[in-house]
Amino acid sequence: MNRRVVVTGMGAITPIGNSVEEFFDNVQAGKCGFDFIKCFDTENFAAKIAAEVKDFDPKNYMDAKVARRMDRFSQFAVAAAKEAVENSGLDLNTIDHERFGVIVGSGIGGIDLIEKETKTLMEKGPKRVNPLFIPMTITNMAAGNIAIQYGAKGVCTNVVTACATGNHCIGEAFRSIKHGYSDIILAGGTEGSITPLAVAGFTALTALSTSTDPLRASIPFDKERDGFVMGEGAAILVLEDYDHALARGAKIYAEVVGYGATCDAYHITSPAPEGEGGVRAMKLAMQEANITPKEVSYINAHGTSTPTNDRLETAALKQAMGEDAYKVPISSTKSMIGHLLGAAGAVEAVICIKAMEKSFIPATIGLTVPDEECDLDYVPNVGRNAKLSYTMSNSLGFGGHNATLIFKNMEV
Repeated sequence: MNRRVVVTGMGAITPIGNSVEEFFDNVQAGKCGFDFIKCFDTENFAAKIAAEVKDFDPKNYMDAKVARRMDRFSQFAVAAAKEAVENSGLDLNTIDHERFGVIVGSGIGGIDLIEKETKTLMEKGPKRVNPLFIPMTITNMAAGNIAIQYGAKGVCTNVVTACATGNHCIGEAFRSIKHGYSDIILAGGTEGSITPLAVAGFTALTALSTSTDPLRASIPFDKERDGFVMGEGAAILVLEDYDHALARGAKIYAEVVGYGATCDAYHITSPAPEGEGGVRAMKLAMQEANITPKEVSYINAHGTSTPTNDRLETAALKQAMGEDAYKVPISSTKSMIGHLLGAAGAVEAVICIKAMEKSFIPATIGLTVPDEECDLDYVPNVGRNAKLSYTMSNSLGFGGHNATLIFKNMEV
């Protein structure tokens, strides 16, 4: 028998807030988290703007010695997990730790340390490379560090699917609980890759915006969009079996009811024609949730602000939602926080859940020049108050990975 899966805790470290409440308050305010990159000199770089996390001190979330043994992406994940666990009210002394898991991924992992230690190797030789270089940089260490922190002895893994990582991690955690393998899983994504090599690489791919105006850099669905803006941060959800949550009197924020995962099997960076892989992911998620397009109250689009993605995602939304595509409000919150790569879906899941709690539809800020090929209701510039029953979140990753999640308001 399938079990119901609910969200009982959330944590977030983002470019516009280092807690869930601060983050969503700024989402409601339409705050722009972009500025000129401060963590390295961009003089010779075409892309100079990013969405950096501000005022983050890992010592506020973990022991200083432990923090030094983690790359930035792991620090973000452990910090977000701390808020999520505290927010959930879990009593770690009473749960079954063998049915308590972690599924947290990163699209790139410890690229910051990879760059620094490569320089050390070239300049000072192999004996000077950090002895913890490997365990600090491999992508599974965000999940591993969280599991160590909380004694999670159940499933502990990381799904790595580029920009779809966060959604896939949450989706796979949902399935593990739904089918009875786990009771509680900390799930989400993390990324800390605003580095010279990552920015240079995405720029060489012509994926990043080269705008020097923070307010016109990440402008999803706008006709003048020219690429995405790199973001960083993490978000973690506490997913829990519904009966388990009820038995301990937990506050329930939302129910996870649908998950669709597909592959384009088409191209390493470009979506399939008309976004057909994304269409199937959305349809599968709605099928599992047992809802029709009419019942979807809000869609958080992948909406990267690249010319190709936004056009093809619009086409995919039209196919998946039919005539209701023109009726459902859709927005890209990457207009405020940029593209968090492996953390994107997790942060956007928090937005979908808080949107239901606060009865608020976030805006796509900076959308001022309409694009005739992106003609859906993308909630330009100003958010709306509305009662939301079901929210949908799309994530699409290089390699053709597509993942859609659907969350249900518990008051429905």
